[in-house]
Amino acid sequence: MSVEVKVPILPESVAEATVAVWHKKVGDAVSIDENLVDIETEKVVLEVPSTVDGVIKEIRVEEGATVGEQEIIAIIEEGAAAQASPAASEEKAAPAPEPEPTADDSDKLSPAVRKLVAEHDIDPSTISGTGKNGRILKEDVMAAVSKAPANTTASSAPVPVPGERTERRVPMTRLRQTIARRLKEAQDSQAMLTTFNDVNLAAVIELRKKYKETFEKTHGTRLGFMSFFVKAAVEALRRFPAVNASIDGTDLVYHDFYDVGIAASSPRGLVVPVLRDVDQMSFAGVEKSIGEYGQKAKDGKLTMDDLVGGTFTVSNGGVFGSMLSTPIVNPPQSAILGMHRIEERPVAENGEVVIRPMMYLALTYDHRIIDGRESVLFLRTIKECLEDPARLLLEL
Repeated sequence: MSVEVKVPILPESVAEATVAVWHKKVGDAVSIDENLVDIETEKVVLEVPSTVDGVIKEIRVEEGATVGEQEIIAIIEEGAAAQASPAASEEKAAPAPEPEPTADDSDKLSPAVRKLVAEHDIDPSTISGTGKNGRILKEDVMAAVSKAPANTTASSAPVPVPGERTERRVPMTRLRQTIARRLKEAQDSQAMLTTFNDVNLAAVIELRKKYKETFEKTHGTRLGFMSFFVKAAVEALRRFPAVNASIDGTDLVYHDFYDVGIAASSPRGLVVPVLRDVDQMSFAGVEKSIGEYGQKAKDGKLTMDDLVGGTFTVSNGGVFGSMLSTPIVNPPQSAILGMHRIEERPVAENGEVVIRPMMYLALTYDHRIIDGRESVLFLRTIKECLEDPARLLLEL
């Protein structure tokens, strides 16, 4: 019996997808739940598993093609044997191994892989392929990108000859197109304003220094700064519900739960995985979840469920050395907290100038729903919680 392989149900906000990599070809035997093809959407890469045991009878859509929800992309002959397929028989008759792709053998790369290699300026000959006969797969490229030093992309670009004016043109990925569209929509639709404050992190740093080894031994995860900021943000959201609300037409929607998005970079671009019900999570739970999401982002394994929703976002530009920024709100949310680098600066305390580890905080918010008073007091609450971390434990 022939079984259709269809594009999975796509989220409401995603209209179409791209066939990234076929892991099987016509004539190959497949097992139930075995991944057949990767489908790239605007946000994540979806795996399409086989629903039966059988043989690939037909592939209707090639790599790089645009597909819609529930579109038929392949046919599987259920219960068939691999040798029954003509393609499989031909392969048996001529079992010459396929040479490993090289920089001069780009025709052996799939369209999706060629696109990724071009985007990141990577020499395919430096990548070890894990596909059949050493074929380079999309995940191989992503792994190479994540392991490369920060300046790999720039250094691998062609070095221009003095006096020569060169330029390179590469297509934007779906994720990058989505980021561009959503950020522009946010600027056009919201009355965004940013307010600032600074925070003395001496108490948090001392607390981490004192308990980090015990914390890691007890909970199996390191004690970072993000858990303090996320928990402080939740306390501030409790006090100022408008910051945790959103606008729907002419209605204000107040969320009585706290789903915090953590903006993070990945080889594919900016992603914002969401921590659900953070008010019910411990510090260790927050740290573990952030660590797991970070690894999934590097490996390109984030799912759509990981990214949808969220009532508030925290973005840490400090990991890249940012001193100050005005982050853009992630619609339909109404606010985003921006963290920055920790820098020892002279400050006045009790009439004396002392050196303290300081960080600038930025809160960008939609002025249509959040007033200036609320935004200032929101940031002040976070400042108080971080400068006296006992407040977080005692909910003061």
